[in-house]
Amino acid sequence: MTSGHRITVEPGTDHVRVVHDGKLIAESSRPLLLRETGCPVRYYLPAEDVRMELLTASDTHTYCPFKGTASYWSLPGAKDAAWAYPDPKPEVAAIGNHLCFYGAEVVER
Repeated sequence: MTSGHRITVEPGTDHVRVVHDGKLIAESSRPLLLRETGCPVRYYLPAEDVRMELLTASDTHTYCPFKGTASYWSLPGAKDAAWAYPDPKPEVAAIGNHLCFYGAEVVER
């Protein structure tokens, strides 16, 4: 990591749900919390807790020098609504096989 930039990944216990147009897209009680300098906390959900059949792979890819190359998925009416790092950097290897969504919500227990 560069000076002043920090990323941590830790297991979370929050119940996280992603709903789009009234459809449940993902729901998990075992998110990973990624905290990165200058960014909001992001919830990465295990792929097994995501209804992948509702997502369409996008042509979008972005590169982060700290996490690696991200691939994106879209929902109807929501381009690039989710992303993942198929081959993350070793420092954040735990987020492999996890997806992150814009609009994920933490559900009160």
